[in-house]
Amino acid sequence: MKHPKGDIKQRHAAADPIERVNQKGDEIFIKEHLCPSEPTWNQWVNPKSQDSFSLSLVRAGSLSDEDLKACFDLVEETSRADYEPSSFGWKPSKKIAEMKSPDLRYILVKDSEGRVKAFTSLMPTYEEGEPVVYCYEIHLKPELQGTGLGKLLLGLHESVAANTPPIKKVMLTCFLSNMHAHEFYKKRGFEKDKISPEPRKLRYGKEFIPDYLIMSKVIVQEQSLGTSS
Repeated sequence: MKHPKGDIKQRHAAADPIERVNQKGDEIFIKEHLCPSEPTWNQWVNPKSQDSFSLSLVRAGSLSDEDLKACFDLVEETSRADYEPSSFGWKPSKKIAEMKSPDLRYILVKDSEGRVKAFTSLMPTYEEGEPVVYCYEIHLKPELQGTGLGKLLLGLHESVAANTPPIKKVMLTCFLSNMHAHEFYKKRGFEKDKISPEPRKLRYGKEFIPDYLIMSKVIVQEQSLGTSS
């Protein structure tokens, strides 16, 4: 989920470091920005069931229709109840359009039969002029929650931020109604960001009370290839 301000990206010339990163192919992006600490980053075993899963990174434009639908279905399964009463509303066509954003990259988690069981999507971008890695979505099938997979996926966002100068922050949007997610992010070191909306008075005595907050985590930069190519 991306907050409304994120609909307008600040894009500059081709020399912009974030633009250069987003132009890279997936294999180079994995090598220079995801920079997995283990060569087996694309394999994961559920510690509870011992079932094996594969991880893969793919740009939105290369996502198959089948995988896109599976990701959308997972968003609906896990988050529709939060979207419906919110200021965002549950709007399938708008959500799918957002999920097809060209610069989005997906990390898909599939079971041994090739079915998507979890995914996260990310994008190096600008928020209020600050370069960040934005976590658009992170969704897991209920049976995979509490297994450490969510922590692993969020850690991959942090790895991208650490290896992509001048980025120093991972940012995400969380519904206030989703207390489980809020606590999960807090445990991972995320805090309410300065750009998160605050309650404010409107005309005629009305009051705006946000139903989401923007959270962020400052990341220490690594010495890596980063945006060298």
